[in-house]
Amino acid sequence: MGRPLLPLISVEALTTAALELVDENGDFSFPKLAKKIGVSQSSIYNHVSGRDEILELLRHRIIAEEPYPPVDHADWEAGLRILIRAYRNAFARHPRLAPLLVLQTITDPEVIGLYEDLALCLESAGFRGRDGVAAISTIDSFALGAALDLAAPEVVWDPPTEGYPALKRALAHAGSPEERGGHAFDFGLDVIIGGLRARLQ
Repeated sequence: MGRPLLPLISVEALTTAALELVDENGDFSFPKLAKKIGVSQSSIYNHVSGRDEILELLRHRIIAEEPYPPVDHADWEAGLRILIRAYRNAFARHPRLAPLLVLQTITDPEVIGLYEDLALCLESAGFRGRDGVAAISTIDSFALGAALDLAAPEVVWDPPTEGYPALKRALAHAGSPEERGGHAFDFGLDVIIGGLRARLQ
């Protein structure tokens, strides 16, 4: 008699397999997940309720992969730099996951904890109410965009031979994709922090 299928599955194994599929193909399906693990599709439901739960498991995994250091909320600028960089780096390791997660409500306690740290830093700076929510949303958009930028093609802009002189002058200093992406993130982070500081004043 063959071994039962159920012991072959664990939540960790499901999460790992789903993340590998997303990294390879940009998405996952239950049939592909079952095939990758080597079990029946129906047996997966003994461990997770469905696709939404797997997506939250993936969100948890990428944030927990590299924990960020403790944040001093009173030093709000330094705290935001740590948190924004940690969030961008998490998605930069798995950029194809970002489009799937932005469509789903965030419920994972680990990730909610990161947003709590963001909110505490912003409160310490003086942001309250709608401005606090707007600041979190702006930071969210920037960090995700910066992560997706690392997955962009090597040549992002390819203007025609004739015309577009200003863009061409800028692109002459782009450097490698890694250099461009890294500089753009550091530049953008300074702009975000500077903009928040200016808003307070």
